[in-house]
Amino acid sequence: MTRHLLVPGRGRPRPEHWLRRWADTHPEARWAPRPPGPPYVVDERVAALHAAISADDEPAVLIAHSAGCISVAVWAARHTGPVRAALMVTPPYLGPETPRSDEFAYDVPRDRLPFRTIVVASRTDPYTTYPQFEQYAEDWGAELFDAGDVGHLDTSSGYGPWPDGERLVEALTS
Repeated sequence: MTRHLLVPGRGRPRPEHWLRRWADTHPEARWAPRPPGPPYVVDERVAALHAAISADDEPAVLIAHSAGCISVAVWAARHTGPVRAALMVTPPYLGPETPRSDEFAYDVPRDRLPFRTIVVASRTDPYTTYPQFEQYAEDWGAELFDAGDVGHLDTSSGYGPWPDGERLVEALTS
């Protein structure tokens, strides 16, 4: 059985959020880290992800949302470990022209990821344009999945259940 590590974004997903639902309904899913909520401190998140990945030799599939995708990219730039694949769902764009804050005061690694990756892109995401998703996918050596007009693919965008995401994870593990 492949481990599924859920890598949360900046906030705490509400009970109806698809990532929280997966944590509640998939016995193979574990938080990496448990959603701490703001502020997003990249070094703390990457350390927690590294601890979760290193806790077992069994390969993991990383299922990341929003800023959790940034955690995965930073982890891959700093560490190695038993990761089989990653689903990167609506990563926020952080480029040289992006205004910086205390939470996002660094550049996102753009190196090819050393595991199979799917970037899920939205046509109506408030944080990332579709061409920026395409650039992430190209830089990371990832497949691009066009999810359509799904906002940030979070509770405020109407997700809840997200069957396409479950199919994508299944594709990554088959």
